[in-house]
Amino acid sequence: MKVLLSAYYCEPGIGGEAAVGWNWALQIHRFCDVWVLTQEAGHRGIEAFLARESLPRARFVYLDLPPWAAFLNKVGWGAPLHYYLWQLAAYFAGRRLHRRIGFDLVHHVTMGRYWMPSFLALLPIPFIWGPVGGGESAPRAFCWTSSLRGNIFELARDVARKMGECDPFVRHAARKATLALATTEQTAARLRILGARDVMVHPQFGMTREERRSFRLLPIRRQGAFRLISIGRLVPMKGFHLGLRAFARVHAIYPDCEYWIINEGPEMNHLKALARRLGVENKVTFWGRLPTLQEVYRKLANCDVLLHPALHEAFGNVCLEAMAIGRPVICLDLGGPALQVTEETGIKVKASTLDEVVADLAKAILRLAEDPELGVRMGEASRQRVKEHFGWVSKGDFMSRIYESAVKRESSQGHEVTIRWGQKAD
Repeated sequence: MKVLLSAYYCEPGIGGEAAVGWNWALQIHRFCDVWVLTQEAGHRGIEAFLARESLPRARFVYLDLPPWAAFLNKVGWGAPLHYYLWQLAAYFAGRRLHRRIGFDLVHHVTMGRYWMPSFLALLPIPFIWGPVGGGESAPRAFCWTSSLRGNIFELARDVARKMGECDPFVRHAARKATLALATTEQTAARLRILGARDVMVHPQFGMTREERRSFRLLPIRRQGAFRLISIGRLVPMKGFHLGLRAFARVHAIYPDCEYWIINEGPEMNHLKALARRLGVENKVTFWGRLPTLQEVYRKLANCDVLLHPALHEAFGNVCLEAMAIGRPVICLDLGGPALQVTEETGIKVKASTLDEVVADLAKAILRLAEDPELGVRMGEASRQRVKEHFGWVSKGDFMSRIYESAVKRESSQGHEVTIRWGQKAD
């Protein structure tokens, strides 16, 4: 089978959506001849990998926009426009490739937003879309609970998403998709409204054996003051303002407990001011952006619990990493994190009202602070869950079956895809 993979972001070793594009390429390469259409920005990292390890069934086609478009990625509003223009160029490049090679199907993996089009859906072959996310929204009770800047950002996001849903090329991609993969039920609902015929919820991220093995080398923490950690860009949707309020209640009972926050972002000053108002600034450490992922993981290993109160998130890869390290996760019962965390691996808090969420988050923290062995048991269960349900090899096996079924469905014109996500340990 010959597959054209659309991966706007694709590069080894840097995490985020680039890791998603790269790992899908590696897995598809196991069972198909794959041509990966990606940005020139990933050229150096990909070629450095290929110099060390051969991928005989994978070809990388680097596509860039003219120099005048380079400035778009340097301004926040310009990045979606850069992607849109790149997708237009990708269609013409993909069409030329298809005429020469004759692909069996095209699969779009990054960028993973359901409200941004993939023009490669215009090719006359089966089209797999996703996993894509972005359909998640903060519950109405939490609107306007952050800073003014944060509220404006969320409003702008909602407007951009509604505009994207009106784009005829987005609607065409949804209707053309032989199968649309959504990261959450919220995104699945939006895809169905756009006209997708067959939609399945499937996680965007996974973890390799090597990653799981390296995370297992980080020991379970059994001494020192109880310590929470939150990791992520400091933006309203991460809900760190909720985490600070909950921590302040716990601090009143256990004054030695600590809260570490990793990364930077536009909400930094607002969060620092909130910590001062709550009287916990001496126990909250803002580490900023750390230079390497390994330093982030060492910080995570030096804490007892990951607190991740995101108000809307397609996946939340940091939850998966914390679970692989053997740490329980406290999150809201929303979006991607809620699909990863179970009663055995952490605590999910219902997103009701602001006061109730803060109170319930504080109760969850206290429960783990007062019962260290519970945290250890949850940590071990977390590692097992990552192994059984989030391995990249299992995701690759799953996609192989999806491809075969998708091609058969198109050829029979009416036979539905019946494969469903049921991953096994790899």
